[in-house]
Amino acid sequence: MRVRRFGALIGAGMALSLALSACGSDTEKTEAKTVVQKAKDDKKLTIGIKFDQPALGLKKPDGSFDGFDVDVAKYIAKSLGVPENGITFKETTSANRESFLGGGQVDLVVATYSITDARKSQVTFGGPYYVAHQDTMVKADNSSIKKATDLKGKKLCKAAGSNSFRRITEGPPDGKLNIKGVTLVDASSYSECVSKLKSGALDAVSTDDLILAGFANQQKGSFKVINDPFTDEKYGVGLKKGDTETCEAVNKAISQMYSDGTAKTLLEKHFAGTGLKLATTAPQMEGCA
Repeated sequence: MRVRRFGALIGAGMALSLALSACGSDTEKTEAKTVVQKAKDDKKLTIGIKFDQPALGLKKPDGSFDGFDVDVAKYIAKSLGVPENGITFKETTSANRESFLGGGQVDLVVATYSITDARKSQVTFGGPYYVAHQDTMVKADNSSIKKATDLKGKKLCKAAGSNSFRRITEGPPDGKLNIKGVTLVDASSYSECVSKLKSGALDAVSTDDLILAGFANQQKGSFKVINDPFTDEKYGVGLKKGDTETCEAVNKAISQMYSDGTAKTLLEKHFAGTGLKLATTAPQMEGCA
């Protein structure tokens, strides 16, 4: 009798072990689900955008969202089978984009996210969906900064999580101009940079021309972009590292967005009248390796 009971206990233990193993397998499958699969199954996505960048990613007082990045995100989501009402926009800053993707807080990031080799080690990028150029913005009455090299001896904003300041103050491979004697002024975001520029706490803000144009257009007459670009900034769609299936689907959507004329319409919608020369042909995709 004892032998039978012992055998029954062993059998029950094995069954429980198998059940737990199966449960673990299901969990692993859920965790391994790509964004394409999630979009297909759930018809919902959480997309990281900026909340404080006029003409790109801006949360309006009524709670709605506006900007080129917002519209690009909606287009991509629709191409993956997710309607606009299935999108949850989550505020994503320059400092937390990688951690949000890695931790699963967001499925995609469409937030003026420049593709760099350093970031590729942590993130898979779709795109680029636009190639911007780094430029510099100063107060409208500033006559001392006419080109980027005039930043020597000036106070420049250093936005948390952004690489833009490095391209001015450092040399290759991370930098570009290697200008010495620049004083860096910390800020949590580019909206704070702009506030500090307006108050006189710094002399210049340097980052992507689309970002600067949006702020300049929002506060007409307060600022000017000096139109001295010196980099190519490839805006990518951030994905969790290794999600090549979604990367390929995103690239297909971006190519379609340009071929059907939507990209041109969106760029003109958000940046017409800013003085920027807008690229309306599809950028070369980076690949999803």
